[in-house]
Amino acid sequence: MKLNLKNPIAFFDLEATGTNISTDRIVEVSVVKLKPDGQKEIFTQRVNPGVPIPLESSLIHGIYDADVKDAPAFKDISKDLLQFFGSSDLAGFNVLKYDIPLLTEEFHRAGLEFPLDKRNLLDAQKIFHLMEKRNLSSAYKFYCDKTLENAHSAEADTLATLEVFQAQVDRYLGEEAEDLKGNKLGIFENDMKKIHDLVNNNMVDLAGRFVFDSEGTEVFNFGKHKGKPVSTVLSEEPGYYDWMMRGDFPVDTKRKLTQIKLRGFQQ
Repeated sequence: MKLNLKNPIAFFDLEATGTNISTDRIVEVSVVKLKPDGQKEIFTQRVNPGVPIPLESSLIHGIYDADVKDAPAFKDISKDLLQFFGSSDLAGFNVLKYDIPLLTEEFHRAGLEFPLDKRNLLDAQKIFHLMEKRNLSSAYKFYCDKTLENAHSAEADTLATLEVFQAQVDRYLGEEAEDLKGNKLGIFENDMKKIHDLVNNNMVDLAGRFVFDSEGTEVFNFGKHKGKPVSTVLSEEPGYYDWMMRGDFPVDTKRKLTQIKLRGFQQ
């Protein structure tokens, strides 16, 4: 079906030095602009971010420092890019949380405004999340091609979940699993320990208050210390441990916090 466009729509994607909207920089931008009359225009440009590209980012998007050393800075292409966007609506996958904010920051650093208030913002990821249900009945239909009778009956739900799990093992056996950032996590095997490691690859506590970073260090996943190593915070701010232990946190979270604290004493 042809898109019913009253305004040009610009689908775009960014590759960057990382995922921090405020501090990371664009290393490649690609825009496909579709006009109401069906004409299509493409703007693709690699960008020298002015800072080293972390290896973990290069391994994801395949762009290394040497690939952009002779590329223009974002400021050098900003006016042409802004003109290319024009008054187009904006679209992409996960653009609301990542690409649009990052692009806005880069334009701001270049001394240009990138107004959003009169544009339609269309995120294919959000549409996917809105329209595709993620409950057990949907999974049962997708993996087993069956309709779940007596949904929300504990026994029916449990039996259906068993079938879904078996179908998942059959479907994904031998395939490589990736996280939402595209990081390779390993091969999906018919081995419960290995499936556990894939599903919970960065989990520290069940509530997700702590997670493992890319180096395997437990870091805070909430609050003012988000992203900081738990052991470092407990060492520099001992009162934070007491605050969490008195707070409304799950027993499992407090147990993991205590384990990390005790490990620090042992070291």
